[in-house]
Amino acid sequence: MNNMVRWWPVFLRNLLVWRKLAIPSLVGNIAEPLMWLVAFGYGLGALVGSVPVGREDVPYILFLASGSICMSAMNAATFEALYSAFSRMHVQKTWDSIMNAPIGLRDVLLAEMLWAAFKALFAVMAILLVMLALNISRSPMLLLALPVLLLTGVASSCMALIFNALAKGYDFFTYYFTLFLTPMMFLSGVFFPRENLPLLLQHVSAWLPLTQAVELVRPLFMGRWPADVLLHLAVLVLYAAVAWAIALALTRQRFRA
Repeated sequence: MNNMVRWWPVFLRNLLVWRKLAIPSLVGNIAEPLMWLVAFGYGLGALVGSVPVGREDVPYILFLASGSICMSAMNAATFEALYSAFSRMHVQKTWDSIMNAPIGLRDVLLAEMLWAAFKALFAVMAILLVMLALNISRSPMLLLALPVLLLTGVASSCMALIFNALAKGYDFFTYYFTLFLTPMMFLSGVFFPRENLPLLLQHVSAWLPLTQAVELVRPLFMGRWPADVLLHLAVLVLYAAVAWAIALALTRQRFRA
């Protein structure tokens, strides 16, 4: 098999297994963000009304929807690259069985990363359809959000695989969610404008990966072209590339130990 596509059978294996539980899996991935959207978008939105974005005001429900779909892509990819990948790697020893074939650890890890990203894309597409049904946004530019959300899933899964390589058990992942993901959700402009943060936190949040996704996707919900597109894309790609290199090195070290 061509060395460039040796990851494909592993990706396909994960897809075939997932198909058996696709409906419960999608429901689990979309239920929480939709509850956030309904509770805060309509409940809090009735009190807030509109939120300033650039030079215009947008309904809070649209503001929240455009941020929460980025958060959903991040969370779905992270859960898959942590809990599911750890189960296959450490608990079920599926990776060991796969590597008895002419497939290396790098191919397995690449397949896990891409699978987590594409599974996140499946989830956000379902959420996006619900948002369209709710008439939150009908902008044709929403199609351009899909590659951004896929890249968000790639970057998120690469970062999660670092912790997957370090984990000794499922409890270890609590540190990642508590110390990194949760603060990032509140600092990246998902629930309120970043301009409301203290100046220091504004500078920090400007370089978070979730912020890049929100800054790219939110204008698309509004029917506008995002500002500084290349910069935001470059930061996301940089996060993905650096995290991938670290995750691969740590995973190789773990399997040598």
